[in-house]
Amino acid sequence: MNNAFLIGQYVPSNSMIHRLDPRTKIMMIFLFVIFVFFANSIESYAWLIAFAVSAAVATKIRLPFIIKGLTPVWFLVIFTFILHLIVTKEGSVLFEVFSYPIYSGAVTQGTAISFRFILLILVTSLLTLTTTPIEITDAIESLLHPLNKIKFPVHELALMMSISLRFIPTLMQETEKISKAQASRGVDFRTGPVKDRIQAIVPLLVPLFVSAFKRAEELAMAMEARGYRGGEGRTKLRELKIEKRDILSMIVFALVIVILFLLRN
Repeated sequence: MNNAFLIGQYVPSNSMIHRLDPRTKIMMIFLFVIFVFFANSIESYAWLIAFAVSAAVATKIRLPFIIKGLTPVWFLVIFTFILHLIVTKEGSVLFEVFSYPIYSGAVTQGTAISFRFILLILVTSLLTLTTTPIEITDAIESLLHPLNKIKFPVHELALMMSISLRFIPTLMQETEKISKAQASRGVDFRTGPVKDRIQAIVPLLVPLFVSAFKRAEELAMAMEARGYRGGEGRTKLRELKIEKRDILSMIVFALVIVILFLLRN
């Protein structure tokens, strides 16, 4: 398993988070993604971080594994923070870097956006870490079921999203394998001028796309060989069911949101 990227990976366990109905998890994460933008104070951010870390601990997945999985997004977090330092000119001048003034508003906004970004990635990753692709497909199909009345291809959309999430780790592993093969042939991805590094990515992308199309063709052939004809008339081995632990989780989540609004400035 490639530990460098969390999204798309599933880690089996018997935690309460794993046993929750996937619709409950999707709804809570969807709402969390919305409400994280309402945090505007140190207390509210600390509260959301405490909730996210508690949820990660409740999955019974090792925290170092989850933290290590956030490594690929650190570049985007740092880049976002630096970008705010450059473009935001609000508040008082804190200090200067090479004669360029750094404003207090830039530090505040950059820190807030960085924390939001980390929280979104962390909480979203918990969904795929604790939910199998089949459960995600069933949950999305169930949540979007009312759209069937207007002939919206709900099953096909859910299947497409599930397959996309499932193949993210596979493509990451394939990328790592191809990059090592190209590096053994003398291709340098990490040093040299930007133009040369961009050109060096081309030998990486071509075999990656070929491999992805080949996997897609093999998957389509396997599905056809097993008689897959879409969602019409299709039955499920396990029916989704909302239980007491799902209701309890929603109540706890509602309390978290209420406290978040109380901690806002």
